[in-house]
Amino acid sequence: MPRIPLEDNFTDVLGKAQRGLRLSDAELAARAGLKPAELAALQAGEIRDRPLRAVARALQLNPAALLSLARKEWYPEQPAFPRGFALFNTRVDDSMTVNSYLVWDPRSRLAAAFDTGMDATAVLDTIATERLKLACIFLTHTHADHVAALPRLAGATGAEVWASAREPGDHPGTKTFAENAHFHLGALAVKTLFTWGHSPGQTTYYVTGLSWPLAVVGDSLFAASSGGSREHYSDQLKNNREKIFRLPADTVLACGHGPLTTLRQERRYNPFYAR
Repeated sequence: MPRIPLEDNFTDVLGKAQRGLRLSDAELAARAGLKPAELAALQAGEIRDRPLRAVARALQLNPAALLSLARKEWYPEQPAFPRGFALFNTRVDDSMTVNSYLVWDPRSRLAAAFDTGMDATAVLDTIATERLKLACIFLTHTHADHVAALPRLAGATGAEVWASAREPGDHPGTKTFAENAHFHLGALAVKTLFTWGHSPGQTTYYVTGLSWPLAVVGDSLFAASSGGSREHYSDQLKNNREKIFRLPADTVLACGHGPLTTLRQERRYNPFYAR
């Protein structure tokens, strides 16, 4: 599996938190007890322990986790799936990639895709190579980078397309679900959890029956970061804490951008959620 860079650096995390809390630079500097020049230096990428910890506390972030991210001391240990799971990373532009996923039951060969990314070629190749029947395409949300290849993947496979009733998108024939809907693909079970905030219908899919419990979280959160939201920042954090962070500690988090991670690691290294 390729080493996918972290989606956000520490200045991205600071920016998301500051925008979410709707604090001006002057307000943030005052809360943190910093001079404006100290805050500006931090926002420009200068890593100094005292100002960073002060701003972290002012933004309700975990100081130790933020400092670890700033110093590039941590990258998530990657869990291994011997069978039934594949990650696809496709390029959006020169600075950004997006993830999509495929899971399947090795016995029945029934499969489900989660988002499509920008290009479905590798997904279709895997379906053919593994002799799979793609039953469902589940959308975490309908932002363009996550559904760009939806017409091709749905057209080539005839799979049902499913999305949250809060955000059904505009693909013809899309079926919608409420929260806590259950789907079954052979020995695999999929449960829907509404973790909205980044988008109106952002959904996490909790999958059991693989080597590890799996949560396909889309842009709800990333390794050492969280999905951004200007209007629903507190809702995003609350939904993640109440829905995702109550799952088993060994749950693998399949994020919309950046590398795989695990709930156990995020509880320690994610500045938004570490305690």
